[in-house]
Amino acid sequence: MSRIPKLTCRLLVNCALGVLLVIASVVSLKPLQTGRAFSETSTKQPNAAASSRVSQATTDSKQSPASISQSIDSAIDQGGLASARWGVSVISLTSGREVYGRNAGQLFIPASNMKIYTTGVALDLLGADYRWRTSAYAGTQPDATGTISGDLILYGRGAPDLVAQARKDSSDGSLTRLADDLYQRGIRQVRGDVIGDESYFRGETLGDGWPWTDLQWYFGAEASALSVNNNEVGLSILPPAKTDVLPLVSVNDGENYVSIQNSLTVVKPGEQMTIGIHRGLSDNKVRIWGEVPLGGGGFGARLSVQNPSLWAARLFLKALQDRGIKVQGTAQKRDARQPPNERFDPSAAIELAFVSSKPLSEIVKDTNKASINLYAELILRTLGRERGSLVSTPVPAGRERGDDGAGLEVIRLWLSRTGISTAGLALHDGSGLSRLNLVTPESISRLLVSLSKTAAGPVFRASLPISGRDGTLGGRLGKIGDRVLAKTGALTYTTSLSGYVTAAGGEVLAFSILCNDQTARGSATRVIDQMVSILAADPATKG
Repeated sequence: MSRIPKLTCRLLVNCALGVLLVIASVVSLKPLQTGRAFSETSTKQPNAAASSRVSQATTDSKQSPASISQSIDSAIDQGGLASARWGVSVISLTSGREVYGRNAGQLFIPASNMKIYTTGVALDLLGADYRWRTSAYAGTQPDATGTISGDLILYGRGAPDLVAQARKDSSDGSLTRLADDLYQRGIRQVRGDVIGDESYFRGETLGDGWPWTDLQWYFGAEASALSVNNNEVGLSILPPAKTDVLPLVSVNDGENYVSIQNSLTVVKPGEQMTIGIHRGLSDNKVRIWGEVPLGGGGFGARLSVQNPSLWAARLFLKALQDRGIKVQGTAQKRDARQPPNERFDPSAAIELAFVSSKPLSEIVKDTNKASINLYAELILRTLGRERGSLVSTPVPAGRERGDDGAGLEVIRLWLSRTGISTAGLALHDGSGLSRLNLVTPESISRLLVSLSKTAAGPVFRASLPISGRDGTLGGRLGKIGDRVLAKTGALTYTTSLSGYVTAAGGEVLAFSILCNDQTARGSATRVIDQMVSILAADPATKG
């Protein structure tokens, strides 16, 4: 009988303890639910400093706590790419306050968002009206018969938009116009060679960290001081009408500078097309193989041209001959890899004619709207050549500083002078094709803020693609209208978007969204556009 009360007491004590445990667990869970947007700023790399900055920025804003933070975190964490590494920085252009940050101080590969550094700093330091000059030089004046006794030098200074033949009614700098100017001056014969001189730039024509597999394509073109026709050719493949005829392969290169080996075969109608293309790393021999179905569609590709300065010399020689100027010699090239005493000195020669490029403002607009790597690389080298004296970084003995490296040092200096930290940043090219570039989202967003305060700010802003309207954003974010101006970026496993967005409340925000290591299936572009849409829809922020 005495055992029953003891058992009852023990049961009552156990029940009471159970109730207390349930109550304690409910209380402990509540703070985690309300604080999730602040404590989980990254599912992969928690950052207490970033979390506290987001919390403070949200508290200071006029909107409800965590509305933007929770929405953006949700877009990332539930967007199918939570395993990727995300970096986001959003800063108010008006107040300079941070609206949102996620791994904002961590290092990421920026892809083509690197062009923001290159074009923005160049506009500020070189000026929107800067133009490139391409000249024709001779060692002596032509004689009374219009004969140049020596070589004719085609001297490039990095003009991105030089073409072989300009469109009708166009004022673009072209080789045909240069030849015509020489003819108008009375030149009728050149007894020497036509030399394409690219020695204006020192250093490499290819970017540091460019994969060799990218070099045969137009986006991996060499950044020569004497570039022409974007240093690329277009290749097209058309199926034949009969099975006993090879598919037609053509290249828009009138000088046959690029040679084609056609190893294509024809297969039955309806079968799958397979195309292989390979251009040698040190030549312009292109081999094409694969299968083309009879009666099927065509195929096109854009290939880079190796050794573009020699190509320019050959195109110029043809332009001279077509205009009626005889040339006894051949097309040759010259670069900066000459002893200093053997390099061409324009100041000791006679400039017979020249053509000018479009202003930098228009070149930058083409660069950012269409994301042209070659233009960005030429702008970078021009920045180093023209403003390299601003920096005094020691050069190892026995080496000569390249203008690409000098340009990157100028960008670092500009960032430092505007109060943007360069600690840890790794800058290796001007276009973003390099996989060695490492920047922070915060450095990009603060760069955007700083650029907006310069005289070149409006020109830079006008160079960015507009949502739903033009450039690489022409097919994106159309529902937002034209309230997003931003530079896109994409590499394997990397997607980025950085620029300006005008929120519904009227405030302009500078933002940078970088996504790396996106190996999972899913669209990072879709997630990025969702985040930008969240920023654009915010009614609480006002200018």
